[in-house]
Amino acid sequence: MSGSMEFLLWTKGPVFDVALAIFAIGLLARLVEIFMLGRAPNYAEPRAREWPAGLRTMLTRTVADPGTFKRAPFNVVVGWIWHIGFLTALLFFVPHVELIQGVLGFAWPALPNPLVDFATAVTILALIATLVHRLTHPVKRHISTVEDYLVWAVVFMVVLTGYLAYHRLVEPYPLALGMHILSAEILLIILPFTKLTHIFTAFIARWYNGAAFGRKGVQS
Repeated sequence: MSGSMEFLLWTKGPVFDVALAIFAIGLLARLVEIFMLGRAPNYAEPRAREWPAGLRTMLTRTVADPGTFKRAPFNVVVGWIWHIGFLTALLFFVPHVELIQGVLGFAWPALPNPLVDFATAVTILALIATLVHRLTHPVKRHISTVEDYLVWAVVFMVVLTGYLAYHRLVEPYPLALGMHILSAEILLIILPFTKLTHIFTAFIARWYNGAAFGRKGVQS
């Protein structure tokens, strides 16, 4: 068996199991930590129900308000582009859908490969644009941390290696596919311990803020 094939089997076997376990345990620990913080008792009489206000805020905060778009149009537009492209490739590429079905036991229809390929290419360009913007924008460059660049690099490698493997731009193919799988496993491992956790916590935070304002009868 060639070294590249052994590498592929290694990433698809024990490394995948370890990465999935770290991801699941780490994410569960983070969520438990968040929910155990609880909320301070509020003895004031509620002026409205919390749940409708929280759900409404989850939706309204997903789309940038006009003021935010005016202040940072690049962040809004390019951010939306690469997030949508990344999710499209992650959730609707045929092999990914099959993997999800194997892990969770259910799945959904995939998109045509050319559409996912286009979304992936656009995502690569958008991610490069975000890095250039971060490096050239004086404020962003000043406040950026090692974690910010680490997260960018891991996400970029996942998308790039997937694109290279799909188009067979790296030979041998088992090596290219193994690189993509390993990049995705690194993403799973670091996700619970970095800002990538916002994938799961962002909507929780939006609901909490909306519910708090809703209880007070304030439009969020």
